[in-house]
Amino acid sequence: MAQLNLVVGDVDGNTSRIVAAAVAARDEHRADVVLVPELAVSGYPPEDLLFHSGMRLQVGRSLERLKQEVRGITLIAGYPEYDGTKIFNSAIVIRNGVVLANHRKACLPNYRVFDEKRYFTPGTEPTVVDLNGVQAGVLVCEDVWDAEPARQARKAGAQVLLVINASPYEVDKQTQREQEIGRTRVGEAGIPLVFVNLVGGQDELVFDGNSFVMDAQGQVTMRAPAFSEGMFIVDLEADSAGVVRPLAGNMVPLQGQEESVYGALVQGTRDYVDKHRFPGVVLGLSGGVDSALTLCIAVDALGADRVHSVAMPSRYTSQMSKDDAALQATWLKVKHSEISIEGMFEATLAALKDEFAGRAPDTAEENIQSRCRGVLLMGISNKTGRMLLTTGNKSEMAVGYATLYGDMAGGFAPIKDCSKLLVYRLCAWRNGQSQVIPARVIERPPSAELRYEQKDTDSLPPYEVLDPILEAFIEEDLSVDQIAARGFDRATVGRILDLVKRNEYKRRQAPPGIRVSGRAFGRDWRYPITSGYKSR
Repeated sequence: MAQLNLVVGDVDGNTSRIVAAAVAARDEHRADVVLVPELAVSGYPPEDLLFHSGMRLQVGRSLERLKQEVRGITLIAGYPEYDGTKIFNSAIVIRNGVVLANHRKACLPNYRVFDEKRYFTPGTEPTVVDLNGVQAGVLVCEDVWDAEPARQARKAGAQVLLVINASPYEVDKQTQREQEIGRTRVGEAGIPLVFVNLVGGQDELVFDGNSFVMDAQGQVTMRAPAFSEGMFIVDLEADSAGVVRPLAGNMVPLQGQEESVYGALVQGTRDYVDKHRFPGVVLGLSGGVDSALTLCIAVDALGADRVHSVAMPSRYTSQMSKDDAALQATWLKVKHSEISIEGMFEATLAALKDEFAGRAPDTAEENIQSRCRGVLLMGISNKTGRMLLTTGNKSEMAVGYATLYGDMAGGFAPIKDCSKLLVYRLCAWRNGQSQVIPARVIERPPSAELRYEQKDTDSLPPYEVLDPILEAFIEEDLSVDQIAARGFDRATVGRILDLVKRNEYKRRQAPPGIRVSGRAFGRDWRYPITSGYKSR
């Protein structure tokens, strides 16, 4: 199983990676067959690149390379197959320049982050290929989540299922994969399964690897690590009766929620920065919990020498915040700057004096401070070439507790899909590995520090109330009455859901961020900006 990190659109580079994996499998591991992930040739998901004629030409050249350069081993690789006006999500089986089989994905997902029916035509036939006397059924990702493809392959004589995947990460996804596939697909077919998965970040999506093998009873006999490239050997033996059994292999333990989410955030941040060839990142470090966690993720993803933190105090910034930001930067050994925004803030207020005359201070003045900080950070980003990371969390993004062209300005938002309560859990987990966040950053009440003695609870319910309401609405699509029935004040629920609706325009202008939940703002959230819908 070649658990690879590939790049969408880099057909030549991906093809070279596939060839290298096949050579390593043959020469270093003496393997008979090498599996690479779904759509490995084009990268996943290629989206509308599939419609470009140049992609079609490059994929054709890639297949010729694979036929010529992969010898002495059977390769099963995912690629977009062009057939006239149709495109199929296919798996090609090649050995010594000969195409032994070609499987067209039958089940095309069209939910949450997937929209494969926009691009692909479904296949209709099972694919079973003879590999050294063993009849192997070939499936592509979603095929194994539906009963029929595995059933058809078994009926066609398959003794084992070989499944290539690009299955994205979300919390507890690996447990779901193993339970669902083991209980139903493998259990129904009664034959073992080899499941190889993509690894790496692609825009909002992260693929976690976690490739695995199951016996005919649906028990996992081998599991590859999460968020790690590698070649993983699977030994299958067939007895005289034709029964195929996987031999026990290395079993990497399943990660806990905090460890796996943190790993996804690190993987997604590293790949977004590196695949765009940024030399590093810059971020605002406020002394608060969100920026503290973002700094840890950036350092763990890229190394301290590629990270620059900037504190930008105003008249409302406490000495505690300045001290804690500087201390964390010292602990993590990153370059740290402190630039006051007071002069910019005063100059902006002076310029707007006549426009603001007769109006009491409100969120306009608060947002000016945030936008002053955005100007400074974008200036550093432009001058150094380092990408600006934003530090907002999902709770804030949901209710609009963020400033357009201020703290929302940037290129990537690592914790965009992490609720505030999850942020605290991740900070505690990361500090459990090594002390990298000052304790009082986690312990003190959260505040934007945009006015004197400001607290988040001045504008929002406590996060212990807010986050469950948001999860019920965003991830479960529950109504006001349904959420209130869980014990929440109905008026509070109605106000929160109204805030979510009214701030859709902000989220449309936010940078992409890593998806870790069952439903994130981005690919799988498609609410209208202009809407007369009333949440009830």
